[in-house]
Amino acid sequence: MHSTVTCQEEPIWVYPINNDILKESIIKEFKIHPVIAQILVSRGFTSFEQIHDYLYAKLPELHDPFLMAEMPQAVERVCKAIKDKENILIYGDNDVDGMTGTTLLTEFLQDVGANVFFYVSNRGPLRQSLIVEALEYALMNECKLLITVDCGITAAAEIAKVAAQNVDVIITDHHEPTDKIPHCVATLNPKLVNNSYPNRDLTGVGVAFKLAHGITNQLTAEGKIANKKIDLKRYLDLVALGTISDMGSLSDTENRILVRYGLRQLRKGKRMGLSKLFSLCDVDLNDLTTFTVASKIAPRLNSLGRIDDPRKGVQMLLVKNAELAEKMALELDLNNIERQKIERTMSVDVDSTILENPEILTNKAIVMISDKWHPGVIAIISTRISKQYNRPTVMLTIDKGIGKGSVRSIPEFPLLPTLKECSDILLNFGGHDFAAGLTIKEEFIDEFKKRFINSANQQLKEFDVMSKLQLDSEICFNDLTFDFMESARLLEPYGNENPQPILYCDALQTWPPKIVGKTHLKMYLEQGDRVLEGVALGRASQSHKLRRKNLKLRIAFRPQINKSSIQLLIVDFKILEEGEEIKKNQSAPAA
Repeated sequence: MHSTVTCQEEPIWVYPINNDILKESIIKEFKIHPVIAQILVSRGFTSFEQIHDYLYAKLPELHDPFLMAEMPQAVERVCKAIKDKENILIYGDNDVDGMTGTTLLTEFLQDVGANVFFYVSNRGPLRQSLIVEALEYALMNECKLLITVDCGITAAAEIAKVAAQNVDVIITDHHEPTDKIPHCVATLNPKLVNNSYPNRDLTGVGVAFKLAHGITNQLTAEGKIANKKIDLKRYLDLVALGTISDMGSLSDTENRILVRYGLRQLRKGKRMGLSKLFSLCDVDLNDLTTFTVASKIAPRLNSLGRIDDPRKGVQMLLVKNAELAEKMALELDLNNIERQKIERTMSVDVDSTILENPEILTNKAIVMISDKWHPGVIAIISTRISKQYNRPTVMLTIDKGIGKGSVRSIPEFPLLPTLKECSDILLNFGGHDFAAGLTIKEEFIDEFKKRFINSANQQLKEFDVMSKLQLDSEICFNDLTFDFMESARLLEPYGNENPQPILYCDALQTWPPKIVGKTHLKMYLEQGDRVLEGVALGRASQSHKLRRKNLKLRIAFRPQINKSSIQLLIVDFKILEEGEEIKKNQSAPAA
């Protein structure tokens, strides 16, 4: 998607932290490249134990699932349902995290002999009513146990209605609790105040996996299943897909283990529906990365929850028939094309509104409202606008007197305290500190907008909303070798809170750049006796600044392997004056 509005400012370059003593000790201890060591310093690693876990943690180092509060109660109730042949309903949220978690528990429980049904919430202006819909489905199928996936923590009143019908409830969720904790058999959530589980950053599918892990351990200990009957590794493809799609933290050791091994499982192509989807998206399984999953697979699955029926996503992840899998993958792709059309129309509307009303950017938060926007796509737009303008952003769409909102934020402005302060005028809200959703009556929207913007204006400084480019390490061209690129893979998997490093150096432009693909620049850069090509995406409009040979530039880039050579993906550049050198220890002012 191309925006019609460019970012309003050049980013501030935030140079790396210098700590030569720590860097040298890391190089000596781990025998790693000095630039890799500097990246670790820049990212705040201070102990060898931290670094070892981040770089080398293996599957056996996953946390014991019984460290999670109320796991024993959850496992006991599920094992009872399996033993007594009770029908179990898995009820999941309608995004990829919810779909993958629902698939995982459905497939796992089938594998251990349970009677399982699943139900995935569909879009609607009032999300809390959907658990009641799931209750109707549970009663219709005589289910005595309902297990939520990626939802339920903020639905105390609705879950009480389920319990009143003699249906037991186990909540598995990872969203921040915002009010009264639901009364049920067990609540599995690493963010509960009384929970000492070491990984607060599990996603919904991660919590579902921990439940499956706990049940496996219990059934094995009791001799109900053989040690080798259940191989939990086979479900890690779902855990990786859901964790990446839901932007789970990939600086956390356990999430890194789950995603690293999950990508290996995905590369095996054993899940029929995903295999057909990979083929359709032209994905090379041997080169599958978190970026591929986030950019090609997640949007297609998410399109179901946005504009169609998310149950189809679970069906596609469970399907075993090749012909049906191909048909489902094609339908998914068509849905995504439709979602992109809707998104483009909305983007033009949002961008032109900001262009025509520049006063919107005088505040430190953006709140935009329309009765024309599709409720399934506002999350995509709010994410883009928040990143583009580095501000907390709310996109609200109104339907039949109810506003449905998607909220995204920046590290300096956690959302939940402000949303809690507005709870008296909200029908419902929930999520995380940096991504949340809400519903509100139309008559309270103006008051909410005023309160939200005032809160941001009071809490945020001018520097907070300035765009920043975090640099990880200086590097010389001579260090950019294939050996270095292989060493850098230790830092993978990349993703939320663990982006691919951005390196920087000074170089001469040996020849003016070429415009390629109408919007990009191909640059020819020299340092010492080495010349490398660089590609600056979307920078063609800046070519007039670079029409001089031997122009001295400071470049910020991510190195990548392009066929048989190393290429620089230019993130930003500065033109240096004659004689200007890199300023050591330069960094952004304190926030």
